[in-house]
Amino acid sequence: MIEFKLPSLGADMDEGTLLEWKVKPGDAVKKGQVIAIVDTTKAAVDVECWQAGIVHELIAEIGQKMPVGTVMATLLEPGEKVGAGGTAPRRMISPAARKYAQEKSIDLDRITGSGPHGAVTLDDVEKAAPPPPAAEKLIDRTAEMRKTIAAAMARSKREIPHYYVAEDIPLAHALAWLQNANARRGMAERLLPAALLLKAVAVALKRYPELNGFWRDGAYLPVANIHLGVAISLRQGGLIAPALLDADAMPLTQLMQALTDLVQRTRAGSLKSSELGAATVTVTNLGDQGSQTVFGVITPPQVALVGFGRITERPWVEDGALKVLPVVTASLSADHRVSDGHRGALFLRELADLLQRPEGLDQ
Repeated sequence: MIEFKLPSLGADMDEGTLLEWKVKPGDAVKKGQVIAIVDTTKAAVDVECWQAGIVHELIAEIGQKMPVGTVMATLLEPGEKVGAGGTAPRRMISPAARKYAQEKSIDLDRITGSGPHGAVTLDDVEKAAPPPPAAEKLIDRTAEMRKTIAAAMARSKREIPHYYVAEDIPLAHALAWLQNANARRGMAERLLPAALLLKAVAVALKRYPELNGFWRDGAYLPVANIHLGVAISLRQGGLIAPALLDADAMPLTQLMQALTDLVQRTRAGSLKSSELGAATVTVTNLGDQGSQTVFGVITPPQVALVGFGRITERPWVEDGALKVLPVVTASLSADHRVSDGHRGALFLRELADLLQRPEGLDQ
């Protein structure tokens, strides 16, 4: 029997509320299949199954609020049968039903379960209780999100010894290459500067693995895959940083399409659980409306954050001549327990060099 538990959908998530089941008892599920939708303080998230099997029982109830790690459902492994080996299946009572019964002093032994295999559900217990209050106070999602962000950032500044370095990077060649490349593309395939910046970060991280991983249990754990957490602002306020998975392996066209899709789904509230908990490093890009420089706060348990300010025209000396060129300031916030300013500065120089050869990033 496999227990499917509510996964952590980001370092700043402690609990979630079940909005919808996408499966029912008896359904065969594959690894990576979306089986439920869970509401967090930041978004409604598609929760994926991490193991193949047959749905045996849905334990969590619609509307149930539960902490990370709560058993939501049970699955049978391929070939497993209920009661195999002479063991009779036990009577199940959902956590929500048990909690509600305790609060209302309801005897569960007197209730006949209507769920799969006679399981007692929250609905069964509610039918045996007095009518609930007429209405509950609606949660202010924006206020809850600010609390969640505040808690995560306070933890970051309290636990992580940050250091900061920055580098001004000329983008004249990169933007000229981008303009020429877009002239040969259809409207749907055109690239934004953000795609170049993200790909350059992903490629540079391959040479500086101490910036791509997690600090857990007093030690650094490097990660081979490069999953870029992209900071995306929400229209109602706040932000989320879901991951572009394996960003270093994507050609620019695929990366641009993945970024566009990720932004649209984030703002529509349809993210996948794998995109929220997988980021190995975060990138924040302020864009045209932002300031010239940003120094971000690391999202634990990550150990680095790369920031890009607004691209602006500035005086620049090139080949002994003073010119006016488009320039972006790239910054790095990093964990001093894992790396130091010298390595951080080398990483930014590598990033700058890659952006002078944009044609090499389109692979």
